[in-house]
Order: sequence, then C-alpha cells, then structure tokens
Amino acid sequence: MNAMHKTDIEIARSTELQNISIVGEKLGIPESALHSYGHYKGKIDFQFLSSRDANKPGKLILVTAMSPTPAGEGKTTTTVGLGDALNKIDKQALICLREPSLGPCFGMKGGAAGGGFAQVVPMEDINLHFTGDMHAITSAHNLLSALIDNHIHWHNELRFDSRRVTWRRVVDMNDRALRQITIGLGGPGNGIVREGGFDITVASEVMAIFCLANDLQDLERRLGNIIVGYTRDKAPITARELKADGPMTVLLKDAFMPNLVQTLEHNPALIHGGPFANIAHGCNSIIATRAALKMSDYVVTEAGFGADLGAEKFFNIKCHNAELEPDVAVVVATVRALKMHGGIAKDNLVDPDVNAVTRGFSNLERHVKNVQSFGVPVVVAINRFPSDTDDEIAITKTLCRGLGIEAIECTHWSNGGAGAVNLANAVVKLANSNLVEYQSLYENSLSLWKKIETIAKSIYGAGEIIADQKVRDQIREYQQNYGNFRICMAKTQYSFSTDPKLLGAPNQHVVPIREVRLAAGAEFLVVVCGDIMTMPGLPMNPSAQDIHLNSQGEINGLF
Repeated sequence: MNAMHKTDIEIARSTELQNISIVGEKLGIPESALHSYGHYKGKIDFQFLSSRDANKPGKLILVTAMSPTPAGEGKTTTTVGLGDALNKIDKQALICLREPSLGPCFGMKGGAAGGGFAQVVPMEDINLHFTGDMHAITSAHNLLSALIDNHIHWHNELRFDSRRVTWRRVVDMNDRALRQITIGLGGPGNGIVREGGFDITVASEVMAIFCLANDLQDLERRLGNIIVGYTRDKAPITARELKADGPMTVLLKDAFMPNLVQTLEHNPALIHGGPFANIAHGCNSIIATRAALKMSDYVVTEAGFGADLGAEKFFNIKCHNAELEPDVAVVVATVRALKMHGGIAKDNLVDPDVNAVTRGFSNLERHVKNVQSFGVPVVVAINRFPSDTDDEIAITKTLCRGLGIEAIECTHWSNGGAGAVNLANAVVKLANSNLVEYQSLYENSLSLWKKIETIAKSIYGAGEIIADQKVRDQIREYQQNYGNFRICMAKTQYSFSTDPKLLGAPNQHVVPIREVRLAAGAEFLVVVCGDIMTMPGLPMNPSAQDIHLNSQGEINGLF
C-alpha cells in the first residue's frame, strides 16, 4: 500500500466498512446492546457494560509523545497503527481515543482521526457531528448558564453578585469575537446587564467531568459540585443550589454511552469525550477506557500533546481517579521533531542532519525519563517520514539504547498495522514482563503549592515556581476546602517551559503562575502558566474555506 498520492479522506473513502453490528460482535456485544447511529457507528448500552464488570481487565497501553512541533508527530496515527498491529499478531486489542472538536477541524488543525492507512472511520462523521456528544455537552453547559441568569433575573434568592458570576457559555467553534461579551442589553426584560463570554466546548468543565465520572450517579454528583459564582460575601454558589445537576445529567445520559467505530482494518475502536489538553486533562472518558479493559486483552489509548502535559495528567489525574494502572507507555518520536528541537527551522527539516537529531534528542530523553519516573516501562516509536534517512533513524535508535530502552521504526501511516508489527511485539513483551511499579507523582495529602512545585521541578525541569501575592493567597484559600484536589497544569505544549520558543530540554527555568481556576466538579485545580486560550480564533485562511460537497454529494477538503 502507498498513501503518498492519496489524501486521508480519499483513503478512508476507498475502504469498504463493516456494519457496526459486525464490529460489535468482535467484542462480544450483541446487536441488542448497540444503539446504532446509521450503519457504521453506535453507542454501547450501559446494561451490557455492567455485565462485563466481573471480567479480568486487559493490559493498558498509553501512547504519548515528545514535545509537539508544527511538523506534526502522528500520535493518533501511531495509536491506531499500534491497535491494528496488535490485532494483526492475534492479540485482541481495542483502541480508545478522544472525540475531535469542530473548532480545530474548521480552523488550522484539521481532523483528528489518524492518518494515511492508520485511521478510524467513518472519518467524516467522527470529525463532524459524530453521535452528537459535543452538542449534548454544549447544551448541558449552556442550560446551566441560562439557569444562572434566569435566577438572577427573577428573584436571586441565592444572592448572586452579578460581578462574580464565573460560569461562561460555550460553543463548539473557534470564534474569537465571543471571548468577552456583554449580556442582558436591551432593557429589564432581557435580564441583568453584566459581562460574560464564551469558551470552546472542549474547554468546558462539563467536558472534564464527563470524562472523569465513573457512572451516571457520579456524573450528577460532580455536576452539582460545579461552582458557578459567588455572593457579595464571596461565598460560593453551586449548580446543585440552582437545581441544575438533574436536568444537565438528563441531557448527557445518552452521550455518556461510549461510541463504537472501526479502523480501516475493521478493528474496533471507542471514541468518547474530548477535553482540552491544556485547560483540562486531555484524555478520553474513564467509562470508555474501563469498558475497553473489560472487553479486550490490550487497550491502546492516548493523551494530549507531549508527555509533560498529556502523560502527566493521564497518570496523575485520570489513572488516579479511575484507579487504573498502565502497563506500558509508547513515546512517539519523529526525526523531524528531533531536528526541530535541535535548532533546525521547519522549512529545512527535509535536509539530512544527524547532528541536529543528536542535539534535539535531549527533548525525547527527558520525556522518556519522566514517564519512567511513574514506574511504567517505555518503548519509543519512531514514526518514519519519507524524508528521514537511514543514518538519522540509526542514531535515534542508538541514543535510545543508551537510555536502556528500545526504539522501533514504524511505517503504519503508509502500511497500516503491518507497519507497526515490531512495535506491537515489543509492547506485548513489556506488558507481560512484570516490570510495572506504577506510582503517582504526588500524594493527595501534599499541599496544593507543593503539588504544583513537584510537577514543575520533576517534569518540566524548572528551578522554581513564582506567583503574585494575589495568586498565592488564592491557592492558600483553596487549600482549606480543596487541598486534596489534583493539579491540572495549563501551559504551552511546545516547550517544557512556559516559553513556546524554548525548545529542547531547558533546565532551572522559572514557571510563573498567572492565575488559578477551581474546577470543583472535576476535582482539580487549573494552574494557568502563560497565555492559554479557552476560545481559539480562526487563522487567516481557515480549513473551512476548503471544505465543500462535490458533484457526487461527497465531502471534499476534510483532511
């Protein structure tokens, strides 16, 4: 197979898909337990999932990566390719991914369903409306927004200070004009005039809760704990006090069932939930991952961005909440990314440069050591691109051997599962080696400030963390009632530091904390370092301009 002259959507469209009931049969799911959304996607019934609770869980494999670059590393592509490869060597494997957001799809990033011959399909559906989960989360979030302003309009028995309403609105689209708005204009009948704003749906705390809840009861409990604003005395007001938790849960009930689709090689995949990897924890839902572990021998999942953000939150937030113990971590690397971290400009990455690969290896090395610090065995997947030379691949493997780990060249983008068979064999060997001594980076009992400091120093290589007195006071205040919460760091994905231009593996840098946000329902403290956008804007030439229907009624331009 050769993907060189075909776009992702052309490859996806040329594959004859299996009916979703046939895909479900591979996992022992009867047709009666699948809520079909057309022929090729479906939701798995809660009753069936409960019937599998007694099953012995499979092996959990995390796919993460070195610090991302504009050149692209192919983490999702590797996740899909590895899942296909495990099935190819006769291991029952199931892939767990996040749901893509419409905003990036129509903006700069494009789709998020893998690429080449390592994709989940139907890719048009997955990247667009899918099964409506994003819309359900948007509706639940905005129902709470409407209830807040309605409460203030009619009687305000909870004594909201309209200046201190913290709950914003969301939309699943990149729209910078909505970041900061004024609502309630037009007279008394339109409510109280106050400032507000929109975030993108995947940045909503409802999305984070959706992916961290263990069941519908836990979902409702967490939704009720959301803090939506404060009184003039600065006492918190929750969604439960507004009686919003019940109707929000009702809106999310069907969405909360995991979505089943397939890969190009007809292997099953669960795609469910999609929280931001900066402002939230960047992992698919706990309920989907747990379901996968009870239905298969190997579960391949991923976490957003590089290991400093995605893997750290996967281990410290998701695994901690769900009491999961990962068996193997795959760190995706590319020669192009290594060269970029070695000081080569994006336009020159196709030029062979073994020395630049060597210089940039410091970034991959720190990611590997960070993952190993959680007690999880590591293998590096070198996602090979056509411009990579044999010498560049060879030096990467040699440098990895110097760390005592194996680096395996993969060609799943062009060859599907067959291009990742060697990686699959290495993963199986590690998963069954009893080398796992999994541990979290910090205990709940550690103070919030110390938790932040531990992440910054241990994972980022920072020398210290700093914050204004106002931020320090806020953290001290949160310590009283939320001291056992986990920490969700929000910083640039491009560097270990808070400076996106500081590549490689910087040491002894300073991590400035700009603000902290309490996510009482998600049960973590968001620590914002630098300028983090919760409502992205569209680029000068957004991808949306190239997306259209052709004369056959097919979607063109979606990649």
